[in-house]
Amino acid sequence: MSHPTLSPADLLKDLNWRYATKAFDPTKTTPAETWKALEESLVLTPSSCGLQPWKFIVITDKDLKAKLKPHAWNQSQVTDCSHFVVFAGKTSIDEAYIDQFLARMIEMRGGSIDALKGYRGMMTGLLLEGPVSKAIPEWSARQTYIALGQFMAATAMLGVDACPMEGFVPAEFDKILGLPAKGFASVVCAAAGYRSGDDKYATLPKVRFNSDEMLERI
Repeated sequence: MSHPTLSPADLLKDLNWRYATKAFDPTKTTPAETWKALEESLVLTPSSCGLQPWKFIVITDKDLKAKLKPHAWNQSQVTDCSHFVVFAGKTSIDEAYIDQFLARMIEMRGGSIDALKGYRGMMTGLLLEGPVSKAIPEWSARQTYIALGQFMAATAMLGVDACPMEGFVPAEFDKILGLPAKGFASVVCAAAGYRSGDDKYATLPKVRFNSDEMLERI
């Protein structure tokens, strides 16, 4: 597998190009090949212990997006974007899920469950017995933000506009999407597609504190 070839200058150019898109062009759809790569970028997101305690609900159905919109402060991004992604976190972790993950690890890397006893013990101790066990939804939510960050960077590198969105009512989204029955709860969302030519925010300079104020180099 070759090493990534994106230059530092190209990376910064892509990140400066992106912004939290306020107005999408509803006539434009993200090409299938591009969207497949973005979905794979979500799947490739790193997570604590590698457990991937999330589900990414990708919504293109216009009627469903219209149902969600009133519960997202009526923001037009929900219905005008090409793809609307709801990032949901697992609300509980049990031994069966940990064993499912370990079985997948053996499938991909070989080895045996006996060789993974120590790793399994670490995970069960952390997630089923330790302090984290009492805050699994919060732990899962933090993991989904790692996925959101990876998604935002990936969209920028592929020239797809995106907008991260916390402005919604999770309980209503959960109800509409049937998430509680699946063991998940919505955490954050992202609209993706292509910016409208009328979005004034597209050309505004980014407002960021000076690097020296944000970075401490030791």
